[in-house]
Order: sequence, then C-alpha cells, then structure tokens
Amino acid sequence: MSETQFDLVVFGATSFVGRILTRYLGEQFGGGGETLNWAIAGRSRERLEEVRDSLGQQAAALPLIVADAADEEALARLCGQTRTVVSTVGPYAQFGEPLLRTCVRSGTDYCDLTGEVQWVRRMIERYQEEARRSGARIVHCCGFDSIPSDMGVYFLQQQFKHRFGQPATRVKMRVRALRGGMSGGTVASLLNTVKEATRDKQVRRELADPYSLCFMDSGEKVDQPNVRSSQYDEDFKAWLGPFVMAPVNTRVVLRSNALSGKAYGEAFRYDEAMLTGQDKKGRRRSLMLSAGLRLFMLGVIVPPSRWFIERFVVPKPGEGPSLEAQEKGFYDLRFLGKGAEGSTLQVKVTGDRDPGYGSTGKMLGQAAVCLALDTPQDKLEGGFWTPSTHSATVSWRACASTLGCPSRCLSKVGRNTR
Repeated sequence: MSETQFDLVVFGATSFVGRILTRYLGEQFGGGGETLNWAIAGRSRERLEEVRDSLGQQAAALPLIVADAADEEALARLCGQTRTVVSTVGPYAQFGEPLLRTCVRSGTDYCDLTGEVQWVRRMIERYQEEARRSGARIVHCCGFDSIPSDMGVYFLQQQFKHRFGQPATRVKMRVRALRGGMSGGTVASLLNTVKEATRDKQVRRELADPYSLCFMDSGEKVDQPNVRSSQYDEDFKAWLGPFVMAPVNTRVVLRSNALSGKAYGEAFRYDEAMLTGQDKKGRRRSLMLSAGLRLFMLGVIVPPSRWFIERFVVPKPGEGPSLEAQEKGFYDLRFLGKGAEGSTLQVKVTGDRDPGYGSTGKMLGQAAVCLALDTPQDKLEGGFWTPSTHSATVSWRACASTLGCPSRCLSKVGRNTR
C-alpha cells in the first residue's frame, strides 16, 4: 500500500454524530473497498471496535486508527495515511485546532460540521497562508449549518443568472417547517461560544459582525438585515421569528460571496428567519419564539442559570435524539431572490431525517467524499473554503450531492419564477 492508503478517515467516529456519519458511510460504501477506501479514528480502540461491530459483517475489515485529539504525533501519523479527514470532535474551539493544524502542515484535506464562527475566523487567520502553501483544502460548516443555506443560495443564484442575466441582490431564507432534536455536542459548542464571548470583548465584536468571516474583503460592506424579533414579511405574507442558526449561516453565505469575487454582487443582502404563520396565531407564535430564544440566550449568558441549564435542562455530550426521532425529522427551507429590476425567483431545499443529526450525517458524509474523490487539486487550491465555493469547482452531480445521496439530491430542489 502507498503511504496515503485511505481516501478518507472519520475522526471522532465514536461521538454521537460520528456514529451517525459512520453508519451512513457504511450504508453507502460498505466497509472500505473499490468505491471508497476509508477508516475510522478515535482515542479508544475498544469504542472504535464497538462502532465497527454495529455496522455489521460488511464492515468487519474496516480499519481502525487510535489517535487522541491532543496528541499531535498520533495525528501526524493519521494524516500521513489519508487524503482527507472529516472531524466530528467538538467543541472545536476546545479540541479542534491540533488536528486542523496537523492537516494544514501535512497538506491533508479537512472538513467538519462546526458552527463556531469565532473559531473558524481564528483558524483562517492563523493557517490560511500555510494551507495555501501545503495545498490543504479546509471546508468548515458542512452540516445543517451551513450546507442547506450556502448551497441553497448558490443554486438560487445560478438559476437567477441563467434566467435574468444577473445575480439576485437580495435573498431571504425562510424556514417553512423543521422537526429535530438537539444533541449534547451541539449544546456544548453553543455554551463554549457563550463563555468565550463573556470573557473576550473581541469575540463579542466578531459575533456581532455579519462580515466576521470576510476580513479578506476590503470592499464596501452594505448593511445586512437581521431578524431578531417578531415581524411581518410582505414577500411571504407571514409572520417571522428569529432562526437560531442564522448567525452561523449568514456569515458563511457572505464569505462565499466574498471568496467568489462578489459573484452575488457588491450590494448583496441576505437574512434568515422562521415562518410562524399568517394569522393572529402566527403572530402569537412569532412573539413566543422571539421571547423564548431571548430568554434562553440570557440564561446561558448568566453563570448561575447557565450551570442550571447545563446540569438539568439540555442534553449532555454524547446524548441526542433517538434513532426513531432522527428518522422522523425533516426540514423545508424556502429561498426568495430579488433582482435590481424587480425580477424574483423562489427555490426550496428539503431534507429528510433530523436536520442536525440524520440529515447532517448525510451532508457531512457526502461533503467529505466529494472533497476526497471529486475535487482535483488543480481545480481548487489550498486554503479555507465554504461548502459552495468548494462545490463550485466540481460537477453539478458532486456539487448537489452535498445535500444528500447523489442519485436523489437534485430532485429535492424545486424552483419556480414569477
């Protein structure tokens, strides 16, 4: 075997999301072979063997790699064996940098599902130039945050330019329907971000800046809309409430615009919100959603209430929705684009399974496989990319596969014009 014997290694395969991702890859590609030569990695061989056993006989020969997130020698040996690493080990701000640094220095491609934008910014600042030199392609935010938003806007803009000859200058994403649970890993990442913000004024400034991931862009920055409270949307004829993932997704979409040389235009504006209904009940739900989210954020900011929430309210790391709950989950996102001359276009992105877990497992898995197998080095140089700017370098089939199974994903994207 050659030194880089694997196409892909799943790091953190024993975590809650890691198990979902591993199960998905096992269903799609078996235990390693002609289509995808892959392995799983983590700090405990015993737990890795348990994960492999859960995949059935077809994965009996799936290779295992023992490596701790803090052991850079072990991480260097891991990176020396693979072309691509996909990591589920979070909170990334606490545990993610050693692996990312090792990937950058070894020229190994890397993707993850982080939503910790303050950490993403730090990693870009520290390692962008080194990643360019080594050829390592780094793609963050490859889960529910932020593939549906980033790829949804990218698809809308491609269709808008095809129909009207120019990009939409204003895009709205609205969550029409969503069912899903929350895992302890997601909660831990959120709470760690809050802790960083309470300690560091610079982090607070970055979290308040919609262009925090666009620091390489010296152009004029237009004011960005932000749905923070109950309001009525004339375009959708419905009441809105804030969407909890909007602070992550909007920054990724704005970075995609900057990385693509302002492909969406200099005056591009984007926001996200949840649709709550058209009547008085919709307004009431909008007000309740806004108040509930505000109270939760206030609770996690204040240390005594944060301790209570961590201890008694939210799931702990390693916990999350049951398999049955994951299978019953879904999401339905609607995108509306407007042109400077009044033209409009709508698209939708839908997904089955729990958005943050079952569906994220599919998106993260396909993003990693796309990076490992479908992205030639001469098409995408080393550096930090977003899901859409990475996918734009490969075929539409591979690009759209980041939303799910390649054979079905295009049928999940609907569109209409008016």
